[in-house]
Amino acid sequence: MTERHNRILEILAANQRVEVTALADLLAVSQVTVRKDLDHLEALGLLRREHGFALFGSIDDVGKRMALHYEVKRRIAREAATLVEEGETVMIESGSCCALLAEELSHTRRDVTIVTNSAFIANHIRHAPYSKVILLGGEYQPAAQVLVGSITRRSAEVFFSDKFFIGADGFTPRYGFTGKDHLRAQTVRDLVEQAQQIIVLTESEKFFRQGSEGLVRTEEVEMVFTDDKIPPDMEAYLKQRNVDIRKVQS
Repeated sequence: MTERHNRILEILAANQRVEVTALADLLAVSQVTVRKDLDHLEALGLLRREHGFALFGSIDDVGKRMALHYEVKRRIAREAATLVEEGETVMIESGSCCALLAEELSHTRRDVTIVTNSAFIANHIRHAPYSKVILLGGEYQPAAQVLVGSITRRSAEVFFSDKFFIGADGFTPRYGFTGKDHLRAQTVRDLVEQAQQIIVLTESEKFFRQGSEGLVRTEEVEMVFTDDKIPPDMEAYLKQRNVDIRKVQS
């Protein structure tokens, strides 16, 4: 995708529904150019078209979220993948950075087992050359394509992973990393019990937000992969609590 495609997706993510004429003005291009861009993005399943408008759809859709800030998320995923060694079993939670991490591992690591509650991730990497996935059971949330609840917790109890990679919707010093959905947040808290190391993958913009549900406390997190726009005070706070911060270029 081009930089303009990414900008269109960012505008739609912020506004959900935008007129084609307004997009053309915001991007300083012709309406013909915008319509061609929208046709391309619609063909990829990243937005919907109505007469004179473009619509982003559900922000819970991992595929759509993965397209936002794609290059930064790809760098975060590639950097995080360097932690994983051949023969390891890792848990990967639902999220766009996490999905790109699973993609990276399934293309570069021959003997890594991925345990996940994300049906999106399992489907996304199904054709990858080294895909080896265990999909946990549970209550299915179709918008996010994720499995949650007590069945997911019981399914995970038979596994112990070297590393658990999670995403986040926000952060606050008081509560740590946060999410927006209480069932998904509870599932993360359950899966944390089955892992030796907790590693967060998130863009820096999430440090300017606060979700409604706690995912993991700061003291439970060993490492954070993010980009170089993380607020300095948040970076200092995490480092003071012995969290290893790995930054990629934004």
